[in-house]
Amino acid sequence: MDPTVVLVLCLSLLLLFSFWKQSHGRGNLPPGPTPLPILGNILQIDFKDISKSLTKLSEVYGPVFTVYLGMKPTVVLHGYEAVKEALIDLGEEFSGRTILPVIHKVNKGLGVIFSNGKTWKHTRRFSLVTLRNFGMGKRSIEERVQEEARCLVEELRKTNGAAPCNVICSVIFQNRFDYKDQQFLNLMGKFNEIFKNVNSKSVQLCNMFPILIDYLPGSQKTTIRNNTYIKNYVLEKVKEHQESLDINNPRDFIDCFLIKMEQEKHNPQSEFTIENLLITVLDMFVAGTETTSTTLKYGLLLLLKHPEVAAKVQEEIERVIGRDRSPCMQDRSQMPYTDAVVHEIQRFIDLAPNAAPHTTTCDVKFRNYIIPKGTTIFPSLSSVLNDNKEFPNPKEFDPGHFLDKSGNFRKSDYFVPFSTGKRACVGEALARMELFLFLTTILQNFKLKSQVDPEHIDTTPLVSGISRVPRFYKLSFLPV
Repeated sequence: MDPTVVLVLCLSLLLLFSFWKQSHGRGNLPPGPTPLPILGNILQIDFKDISKSLTKLSEVYGPVFTVYLGMKPTVVLHGYEAVKEALIDLGEEFSGRTILPVIHKVNKGLGVIFSNGKTWKHTRRFSLVTLRNFGMGKRSIEERVQEEARCLVEELRKTNGAAPCNVICSVIFQNRFDYKDQQFLNLMGKFNEIFKNVNSKSVQLCNMFPILIDYLPGSQKTTIRNNTYIKNYVLEKVKEHQESLDINNPRDFIDCFLIKMEQEKHNPQSEFTIENLLITVLDMFVAGTETTSTTLKYGLLLLLKHPEVAAKVQEEIERVIGRDRSPCMQDRSQMPYTDAVVHEIQRFIDLAPNAAPHTTTCDVKFRNYIIPKGTTIFPSLSSVLNDNKEFPNPKEFDPGHFLDKSGNFRKSDYFVPFSTGKRACVGEALARMELFLFLTTILQNFKLKSQVDPEHIDTTPLVSGISRVPRFYKLSFLPV
């Protein structure tokens, strides 16, 4: 038989088998658009704005529906009730993390973000406790953030610096970087590139079809290379820590992890290994720097667009804090408007519209469906943050979304920028502290001046895929 005919027949059979497997394997999954063989529903999704595509599909198929990204089904949870029911009410069953092949090339299922099972539980618990109790003998985390905010103000008097990276550096590595340090600049460049590349088509395509990773030219290779660069940098820092470790006087997160390793050195099943330390620090480094930095940059852009909001924040700062001392977290309870502005910035920018994908840890009966173990879950945080019943006119930037009629701060269960449930962001408390202290310290010292008319400022994201990135802009910091 002609080889070409054989090839065509094999491909046809593969396509038919793929289609049968998708249709047959659907079982009692939620409804959704009919997938194509192999490709699934990827032609029906705009990967430049996945969240928008999923919202449109939810209007047809309801708050719980299934899409195929390639040959694998993904269940989408759209709206507060569906997200809460899965991530909180059935938190354990929905607490798995989907393996993203591009990331897995570096992290091998370790760390705190993309790990599962015992590795995830032990590493997450340790990380939470260590960050929560980090007043050990020296400075508290709040003092570190305050110091960094003061350094940022001094840098902004000369140039437009960026600071959140240095806070996490201080917590993890004990010391901070100088803003002109070339190593610091190189690391920041790698973070920026990783954050940008996770939105690229090639990375998303390789996560759906892992066989392409080594053969397809594209940003997935840059992402792997940059993660490896940071991992190697962390390894050098770990070696330095090992040489100077004082078990009775831990200086930072790495010291605490090394002490835990020493305590468990006779346990062959221990999750506390050098490799897990490297990936955990890499996770905290990447997640704890670029996300906070991007939120702060986006927040300043929104304040340029809405100078009346910035002016009201500065009035509150003047009234509660004044000019003679640095802002502290105790001030927040007396600053409802500023607190509302910080929350509204996070709600409005919707930094991670679908969070990091979850998986089911067992077969789950969810509403009237059976979702098999290992099914990828997309919880649409965007649909919760933009709920028009909870937040009237959700597409408008309005701090009033978090204020009651008396001007007091109003908490909302719909505020989920850090996700919710068992997989909520480990660094949430630190990020909240950073955003409040950085923003208040900047506005205590500077008036923000746009180089264009505020009416012409575009606050729509430059990129809106897995994460959202603000457009480039220029501003002047005028000392007050």
